[in-house]
Formats: sequence, C-alpha cells, structure tokens
Amino acid sequence: MTKLSVNINKIATLRNSRGGDYPNLINFAKKIQSFGADGITVHPRPDERHIKYSDIYNLRPVVYKEFNIEGNPIKKFIDLVIKNKPDQVTLVPDAESDLTSSAGWNTVKHKNYLKEIVSELNSNGIRTSIFLDPELKYIEPLNEIGADRIEFYTEGFAKNYKINKEKAIEPYRKCAKLINEMGIGINAGHDLSLDNILFFKNNIENLLEVSIGHALIAESLDLGIETVIKKYLSYLK
Repeated sequence: MTKLSVNINKIATLRNSRGGDYPNLINFAKKIQSFGADGITVHPRPDERHIKYSDIYNLRPVVYKEFNIEGNPIKKFIDLVIKNKPDQVTLVPDAESDLTSSAGWNTVKHKNYLKEIVSELNSNGIRTSIFLDPELKYIEPLNEIGADRIEFYTEGFAKNYKINKEKAIEPYRKCAKLINEMGIGINAGHDLSLDNILFFKNNIENLLEVSIGHALIAESLDLGIETVIKKYLSYLK
C-alpha cells in the first residue's frame, strides 16, 4: 500500500489571508489523521507566507502519524527540523522567491552539499528524502549522498498525463526501476490528483508514499461545497 501524506500548506495560506486563526491548522491536522491519512506534510518557507515556523512547534505534539517537513536546507530550516525531529525531511532546492517547488536537485552538482546535510539529519534519527526530477543522470550520485528515499517531482507527469499518459509516465518508470535496484525508497509529489494518482501508483513499483496538498484541498472544496451550502440554506429558511 502507498501511504498518503497530506500537505496542509493551503490551509495555512487560507488562515493567513485573514490574519486570524481560522481555519485552525492544529484542528485540521488532527482531523486529517483521524480520517485515515498516513501523515502530515508541511513546507515552511523563509517568508512564512503559509506554514509559519511556530506552526511546526505547535504541530509536533499532535501529529501522531508520520510527520514530513519539506524545505530548502538553509541553516534556519535545519535548526528547525533538528529541534522538532520529524519522521522525515524532504530536501527541496526551492529559492526563497519561488511560488511553489519547480525543480528537483542537481545531485551531480550538489552531491557533497547534500551528503553533508543528509549525514547531519541521519545522525539525529531523521529519515531523509531528496526531491528529484526523473532523469537518470541524477540517480547515480544517490548512493554516495546516502539519502533513504527520493521524492519524484511529478509536475511533468501531471502536465502531460492527459496528452499521452504512457509517454508521461515513462521517465518515472525507468528511474524507479534503477532506484529500486539501489535499495532506495520512492516517494512522489506535486500536482498528483484524483485524476492521475491511480495510474501513477500502478506504474511505479514500490511507491512508498505520496504527498498531496494543493489538489487535495481544491478537490475537497469541489466535492464538499454542496453539503455546506445546503446547511446554510437550512439555517436561513
């Protein structure tokens, strides 16, 4: 079974847009776990435009399933995760100005840097995952880097899925085969949705975990808004 970790960044974005505490991030984290999700993912950014650094400290005591923290391993981020010791840290090479993650690591260029970061996190008992584009040239350095897992950056798959799903999945399938042979775990995330998740899962052997946020929250609005409108109408009659 592939585990589902729910990224709650969008809930924090909605909260921050009004400057208050509604929707309450902690309550949603509790509900998401009680509904059966296997974990909670957050991706704090230096400008704290959605998840705030203080949120991590508040979430740590209530996340009783897997806690996955994503981010660029700048010093502030590393200090945060070592203090809170999540189950997994996913290293993402996003610039501070990026609206969302837009590329995986160049593991050839940044091999030594990633090796140092992974070693530090592993020494603190934290599982590590490297955000990765589905390109074979980036796989070979993984053994030396020492990460436990990779997370496929799946925007390319999602973008091309409706055009030609077999062509869209092929680079991921090829890379997954080699990664499995190396004994490294496989996660995936970014733009996976109800439309494409089953095809992706069925074509990636030993897919351990997916992290889904934007699509899941948007789909929740779409599938749940009828219930809320009917409740309002019943109260207003």
